[in-house]
Amino acid sequence: MTQFYEIHAQNPQLRLISQAVASVRNGGLIVYPTDSGYALGCHIGDKKALDRIRKIRKLDKSHNFTLVCRDLSELGIYARVDNTSFRVLKNHTPGPYTFILRASPEVPNRLQHPKRKTIGIRVPDSPIALALLEALGEPLMSTSLILPEETSALADPEEIYEKLKGKVDLVINGGFVSDQPTSVIDMLDGFPKVSRYGAGNPEAFES
Repeated sequence: MTQFYEIHAQNPQLRLISQAVASVRNGGLIVYPTDSGYALGCHIGDKKALDRIRKIRKLDKSHNFTLVCRDLSELGIYARVDNTSFRVLKNHTPGPYTFILRASPEVPNRLQHPKRKTIGIRVPDSPIALALLEALGEPLMSTSLILPEETSALADPEEIYEKLKGKVDLVINGGFVSDQPTSVIDMLDGFPKVSRYGAGNPEAFES
């Protein structure tokens, strides 16, 4: 059965946040709001939940998953980052950007791009997402909720519930959010390169 929590977008109820985190720790797959559409999230080490995400979104093995972090203090654990890259991330987080970096050995192989050995890193500007991450104490393995027949991220929690009930364990209703997915910024060459134009101001990385 899929649960449906209404959580205040600006002042998340800690009791409901704790219940959502318990679901993640117990192997649950959740839908939660970010500053750029809703996202699917699960525990970083949970292979079964990851497989469920692949099935819902019909993803192939080359999909670059994202670790959604509460702040940049977790960056060095999961990614290899030089000083230039760190300054870029610091200047643009939190925000609707996913940064592609080389994965550290701490990242399970199944989350990395199979050939490039990369991982997406993101710090969202969303009170609900940040409350979840603070209570969890570690990143969420995540991907934008873009269904196979869609071109943008789903933004209406009621619609999400109707489409995914029985396929996920929890849908968090944090109200309507932007339907634009994150802008994806590739940092592999030591300087920012926009690989997907989305939310925020991706042009700022091209100056």
